[in-house]
Formats: sequence, C-alpha cells, structure tokens
Amino acid sequence: MAAVAARYPELQALGVQVLAMSCDSRFSHKIWQEEELSKMVPGGVPFAMLSDAGGRIGEIYGVYDEEAGVDIRGRFLIDPDGIIQAMEVMTPPVGRNFSELVRQVQAFQHVRATGEATPAGWTPGKLTLTPGPELVGKVWKVWNPEMDK
Repeated sequence: MAAVAARYPELQALGVQVLAMSCDSRFSHKIWQEEELSKMVPGGVPFAMLSDAGGRIGEIYGVYDEEAGVDIRGRFLIDPDGIIQAMEVMTPPVGRNFSELVRQVQAFQHVRATGEATPAGWTPGKLTLTPGPELVGKVWKVWNPEMDK
C-alpha cells in the first residue's frame, strides 16, 4: 500500500480512484497510518482506507481467509461500469509491481477507448491489434514475443 501511496499521483493522472480495504478496524488503520505509513510516505496514505470487519466484502471478492480472519492481499481493477477487469492475489511475502499496475490501467483504458487489443507487455505507443476474423491465425505476422524485450 505504501508503494501505491508513494506513486499515487501517477494513478490520479490516469483518472484512477484508489480504495484500500482490510478487515482491520478504522482505529487500526488510524494507528497504522500514524505509526508506520506516514513514516514511509510523507503525509501517509492519501486515499481512503476502508474497513471490512468480518470479511464480508473480501468473501465476495474471493480473498477472505475465514480461518485466519483476514483478507489475502489482492488488487482489483474495476472499470467505470463496476466490472472487474483484472485481479491479482498474491501471498504476503511477495510484493506487487506498481509499474505493472500502471501499464495494465493504461492498457485497459486504451482497449476501452479504441476497441483494439493490446498484446502481452504492451505499453502506450506500441503495436495494438484489431480483433476480427482476418486476424485469426495471423497474429504471428504482426506480433511476436521478441517485441516485448
């Protein structure tokens, strides 16, 4: 969460709304913000930290560990229509990659705006594909894995 907070302006520039949620109480969030997060990121986390006491929301999203009573760390990209476009759930010892989050947001925004498809590793300005029958079986003519290097 501190990594997202530190680079939050990049997400704001993309029009992304960030919400953080855990099973911890708002009082725990306050202490966490004051005692740790504010020391990692000047001013602390600049977006809402929501409490999912009891894990009801985490259960709906498939990340609630009932035995431990906590939500497993996850990231969800939800489009303006409220539809989950992507999710990433990882065990706590492995951190997520903020640059990949930004790339995915840019790709989803591009796809939404243009109807084009973005190949693996796509970044703004790179080749996109136009889905359709004429592309079937011919992707190899315009894209290959070496283009990501």
